[in-house]
Amino acid sequence: MAARHIEEIQFPEWLSNVILVPKSGRKWRTCIAFKDLNKACPKDFYPLPRIDQLVDSTFGFEFLSMTDASQRYHQIMLAPEDRKRVSFITFTGTFCYVAMPFELKNEGATYQRLVDKIFHPQIRKNVEVYVDDMLVKSK
Repeated sequence: MAARHIEEIQFPEWLSNVILVPKSGRKWRTCIAFKDLNKACPKDFYPLPRIDQLVDSTFGFEFLSMTDASQRYHQIMLAPEDRKRVSFITFTGTFCYVAMPFELKNEGATYQRLVDKIFHPQIRKNVEVYVDDMLVKSK
């Protein structure tokens, strides 16, 4: 809650469970199982860029700078009317996301559409974007 990605909710429309997923090094990641919600949502077929075209687009550029967007999905705020659909229950209460959570069916397509729109004037010229990985090219 300190990061302001979630807030308490009283009347959720969908309710998902919290699960623990093992990570490397004997660590655990807390995830929300949006399995039923994902089944009910239509698939967004927004295309991801083709990796071979992205690699080919670097030809002739001497300098390449790569960056990875931190907390990528949490930077996209959800519409207030959609928050009641991404709710989950814990032993301390019922909460919902106010920013787009990880593990939603269309998270990748939504994020790709957003960065394509933001970087549209620069894509293919000096910027390439693949979901949260961005490449700046310079001669």
